Parts: sequence; structure tokens; C-alpha cells
Amino acid sequence: MERSVKISILMENQASMSSLGKTFLAQHGLSVFVDASKRILFDTGPTSIFMHNAKLLGIDLEVTDVVILSHGHWDHSDGLKSFQPMGPKKLLVAHPQMFADRYRATGEYIGVGFTQQEAADRFELFLTQEPYMLDDHIYFLGEIPRVNDFEAKQTKFFYLDGQEKRPDFIMDDSALAIRTAKGLVIVTGCSHAGICNIVEYAKEVCNEDRIHVVLGGFHLLDMAEQLERTIAYFLENPVDQLYPMHCTGPPALSRLYQAFGIRKLCAGDAIEID
Repeated sequence: MERSVKISILMENQASMSSLGKTFLAQHGLSVFVDASKRILFDTGPTSIFMHNAKLLGIDLEVTDVVILSHGHWDHSDGLKSFQPMGPKKLLVAHPQMFADRYRATGEYIGVGFTQQEAADRFELFLTQEPYMLDDHIYFLGEIPRVNDFEAKQTKFFYLDGQEKRPDFIMDDSALAIRTAKGLVIVTGCSHAGICNIVEYAKEVCNEDRIHVVLGGFHLLDMAEQLERTIAYFLENPVDQLYPMHCTGPPALSRLYQAFGIRKLCAGDAIEID
């Protein structure tokens, strides 16, 4: 089991209050640095701002062992274009559909701003649909089964398969799970697969029913019924600490606070799990 895990928020829609000359920057997106038995850069946000905030937090991104991209949307991936680590190629892990040609219903492109070949040129690219163990305690979950009846049932996105438009349910949406003495620590990107589906699959993959921390985007925006079902799920399946961020809208944050007393993390914040 991991004895200590530190999670630092490098990029988020909001920034933590500046202090002692440190001005953290915010932008729509998400990037998290996980310092455990592996040092993991989980998503990079849309620009180089994650690097600015990492420096203010005293994090040397050169020590990164693994880069994980949670899914193929620009606001979680395009900062990677600014990350030019020295030395041997670093491992980059993602789902095989990471590089899908994807759009909003309006026709606006929202996919990754670089090609699969460009990623492979700069990183040791490993694409997997299956769960992947980074070590004995840390798992990239791969493709999340959509098993419940209230999450990931509709989509406003599409992708191009040749010239044909197909509904995009963002099947590449994945997450990170870390086994600790207090239970699982789960880090999500946007939870397009459904935060409850993700938690259930993490339990299965890691063979652990205790959930200590769930942190990241919960993708609860204008879906009142899904929000209430999600709250009901976490009431029935308690988590010690919930940290919804990024794509969790203000009404959802308010309801989650009423139900669980959640804390909203911002760029520049960090938590430690002993």
C-alpha cells in the first residue's frame, strides 16, 4: 500500500488565493501532479500555465515518471505541447481513442491539438483500453464500463469516422486509482464515463471496496436528475473525502457541499494522504 500520497493542483478553472508573491493562474482545464511511489503528471490543461503553477509549488516536472492523459479533449491535453522534458522519453499513457477527431454539436473542434505521431515522437506512447498497473499500488483504469442507468447516457458531441459523423460518448475517458492504507484514492479528469461508474470500476480493478478520496472533474453541469442520483450513490457508498472540481458546475458544487461538506480545490492547492 502507498504510505503517503501528495496531490497538487497545477491547473483548474479557479486559482487559489495568491500569497507571499505567488500568483497562481487559472484557466478552463485540469492538471494534477501526484507524488507517490510514481510521480505522475495527470493531464496538462490547455496551455503551459500548469508549468507556471508547478514552479510556484516547488514541483520540478523533470522528475515526472509517467504522464497520463485522461481523455482526448483540448482542455486536458494541449498543455503537453509545452512540456519538453530532458533526457530519455517519458512514458505517456492514454486510451487508444485519445486522438479521435471530435467536435461539439456546433462543429467546433474540441479534440487534441497534436497528432498521435507527434506524441510518439516525444514520448514513449502506450495506448491501452485495459487497466494498466504503473506499479503494485497505482492503476490507470483504461476504458470505464458504463453500467448504471443514469450516467453517460446522452452526448452533445460527435466524432468523425472518415466523413461520417458518429455520436461521441468519449469512451476514452479514464481515471487513476491508487491503493493506500486508508482505501483508494481516485483521480479523474472529466468523468464523462460517470463518476459513479468510475468509482465502481476502480473498486473492481483494485480489489478494494474502501474509497478514501475522489478528486477531479465530476462532469455535473445541467443534469439535475444525474446530480441527485450521484448524491444518493455517495450516501450509500460513503467516501472519506470528495473533491469535485473543473467541470462540476456551481449548482452541483452547492448541492454536494450541502450533502457532504465538500471542499473545492483550485490551482495552487494541494492535499496529502498519510
